Amino acid sequence: MLKIGLTGGIGSGKSEVSKRLAARGAVVIDADKIAREVVEPGTAGLARVVAAFGDEVLHPDGSLNREKLGSLVFADSEKLGSLNAIVHPLVGERVAQLQAEAADDAIVVYDVPLLAENKLAPMYDVVIVVDAADEVRIRRLAAHRGMAEADAKARIAAQASREDRLAVADIVIPNEGSLEELDARVSDVWDDLLSRAARG
Repeated sequence: MLKIGLTGGIGSGKSEVSKRLAARGAVVIDADKIAREVVEPGTAGLARVVAAFGDEVLHPDGSLNREKLGSLVFADSEKLGSLNAIVHPLVGERVAQLQAEAADDAIVVYDVPLLAENKLAPMYDVVIVVDAADEVRIRRLAAHRGMAEADAKARIAAQASREDRLAVADIVIPNEGSLEELDARVSDVWDDLLSRAARG
């Protein structure tokens, strides 16, 4: 099993790369997506969050009101710690389960936004960084997510710098052009990963 850490700053196109790797046969494990799944309505995770923070963190339909929860925890490190103590172990269990279900010769891609920030590079056989200049990322965030330029700059500034991310990369996928160009790059990277996996 080849374990790949995939990262990239906000707006770099990491999820496009992740989608393309999955289409080629990679087992993609997306920690952010799992973090949302473990607190969906009807889960033990959501029940624990409500027990810790009260019904006011729910929408009328019973789903988690992330904005409300966020406003409670991000201003209070103790509350954030409580939330992490509920969610992180559930995410860890689900990741372990997905990993156990993957074939022995699988190429498992872990989509990890904060890989560089949390110094997680040593956990993976190969670290792939999707890279784009800040101005390209700011344009994309405005176009695709309707994010104001100041907000986009603040989000980028809150993450690791390009230099820090590139410093932990084994493979860099530059992504400032078209999706066709990205597709061709991902194809080359996939061939590289297959040969690394074959070498074991």
